[in-house]
Amino acid sequence: MGLTEWIIPREHFYFDLLERQAAVVLEAARRLRGLVEGSGDFSATRRSIKELEHASDEVVHQIYERLNKSFITPFDHEDLARLTSRLDDILDYIYAVVNRLVLYRVGEIPWQVRQFAEIIERCVQDVQRGVMGLRRLNHDEINGASIEVNRLENEADELLNQAVASLFDGRDPMEVIKMKEIYEFLEAVTDRCEDVTDVLRDILIKHT
Repeated sequence: MGLTEWIIPREHFYFDLLERQAAVVLEAARRLRGLVEGSGDFSATRRSIKELEHASDEVVHQIYERLNKSFITPFDHEDLARLTSRLDDILDYIYAVVNRLVLYRVGEIPWQVRQFAEIIERCVQDVQRGVMGLRRLNHDEINGASIEVNRLENEADELLNQAVASLFDGRDPMEVIKMKEIYEFLEAVTDRCEDVTDVLRDILIKHT
């Protein structure tokens, strides 16, 4: 038995569920990208992501239920709860984007939306990499994921500035309001990804 395994109890339940939740979030990110790149139906994609939300909610419920019953956990109760909640937040914001695309009846998808969707998918891939690194406290995976998510979040910030600036080009005021909100929700997805990697790094620091 290695030192890490001696320090951290052999409680695979949490790792299994967190990895499952990260996979669900990544699937939602992929469906968002597929939708805006023209390979999906808007209403059907919204329904499918809503189903993924339910799957994530079930994971959250199982983790919280176990936390309420467990005295010994691999990491602090608070950190496990925060990590679960932050992962769920990513999915909530992805759904919010798709929901608004449907409600606002967005026709032609601007290139900025497609670029955001690509950044989001890459962000969530790194979030998943960081979550997978938790099981053995893999410093390289967690730190690498955190650095890359931070870089992508900065890229999304810059894209948001460009996207919003482009709206004020003689467009209909209502169109400006709708698209500005969608752009802001897209950028917020990357913020939520950074929240997850912040929690992962906090855990790493506490157990190093």
